[in-house]
Amino acid sequence: MNKIQEFNEMHFSKDLLFLGNAWDLLSALTLERLGFKAIGTTSWGIANSLGCADGELIDFKRHLGIIKTIVANVKILVSADIEAGYGKDIPTIVEHVLRTADVGVAGINIEDSFKKQKGLRDISCHCDLLSNIRTALDSNGYRNFYINARTDTYLQRQNPLSETIERAKVYVESGASGIFVPGLIDDDEIKEMTVHISAPLNVLSLPGLTNCNKLKELGVKRFSFGNALSDKVISYLEKKVGKLLEEQDTSVLYEN
Repeated sequence: MNKIQEFNEMHFSKDLLFLGNAWDLLSALTLERLGFKAIGTTSWGIANSLGCADGELIDFKRHLGIIKTIVANVKILVSADIEAGYGKDIPTIVEHVLRTADVGVAGINIEDSFKKQKGLRDISCHCDLLSNIRTALDSNGYRNFYINARTDTYLQRQNPLSETIERAKVYVESGASGIFVPGLIDDDEIKEMTVHISAPLNVLSLPGLTNCNKLKELGVKRFSFGNALSDKVISYLEKKVGKLLEEQDTSVLYEN
């Protein structure tokens, strides 16, 4: 079984796929060493590690270089967050997807929101993109490569349930392997989503949405924490550095 097949099967196991999110090699190695079975990169965390905000503000080649370093140094499976594809047109985004697949990841996240302005891609335009991505992957030796189609309806729309289901259905028809809905937290809406979508549902950890066992019971197949861990690490670092300067004493570095 190759890594793409293995990653696909993780989404249909009786167990929920709890994906650790890494932003550099150290975080990836830590997640692997402590027992995570697969890693998803976090574009937000990667951007922060390079001194930038999220939103495709760093060069794609630089972003891909970090993903490549992670893949080359861990044994577990990696899925890459490539935001909206780092391109303004379908050929560019398809090229970036293929370059990402070439570094050895087993899947990607790709989203339907714009990066330079508020709003979501037109449904038909995004379906066209997904279809072109799937065709290119299949034609280049990456059949069944996992496309986790992220929709940002819950981050940008009021009362987004019906539109989310509509987008999810046609995204799957256009080649998506799974659907990722950050911002979805209501139990009843999660259940309704799993009933109407014929693909694994991925949700994002948020306050009040944290328990893998509960999410498994609701029908969720994949759960990730995005930038929450990297934000926590940055916050911890800032507090410790602030205390060093305030107290002019390094004893804080040796506290348990």
